[in-house]
Amino acid sequence: MIRENVTARQAAEFYGIEVDRKGMACCPFHNDRHPSMKLDRRFHCFGCQADGDAVDFVSRYFGINLMDAVGKICNDFGLQYDKRSHDPPPISRHQKPIDQVFAETEQYCFRVLCDYLHQLEKWKTEYAPKDEKDEWHPYFCEALKEIPHVEYLLDILLTGSVSDRAFLISDYGGRVITIERRLKELGS
Repeated sequence: MIRENVTARQAAEFYGIEVDRKGMACCPFHNDRHPSMKLDRRFHCFGCQADGDAVDFVSRYFGINLMDAVGKICNDFGLQYDKRSHDPPPISRHQKPIDQVFAETEQYCFRVLCDYLHQLEKWKTEYAPKDEKDEWHPYFCEALKEIPHVEYLLDILLTGSVSDRAFLISDYGGRVITIERRLKELGS
């Protein structure tokens, strides 16, 4: 069932392989200087002849057995998996496809970070010291520190590769939730 829910291309991009518009990438399984691997539902390398589906790709990429690869994909892509049955259940009609979940999470992070950036810009002017002897307000200090970082994160969400955006969301998602709670508290 994993094989119907996650394509080799989705897995490769999720784990940091850059795939071009034509579905070609440099093969991670041999010393590849020019893209020789075609990725779609399945993958095939025209250089080393590596071939298979998403499970095969993950197994080979991480050097793990097929069952561990299934578990890793389920864990990383948020799919349900019952180890006793050896097959994860299919995605129900009510469960969103992984690309839709990713897009919604990406939009949520972008919205919260934009709101935070606007708040920081407001603090930068509102709490700026009026005189050189004035003590700097904590909100002003936070604005000076965080504005460049938040702008960088927003640039990644706007123009970064799929793997960069996925990494940002997985690495920074918890902080985005905290930022949203804080902004709500400040607004009330």
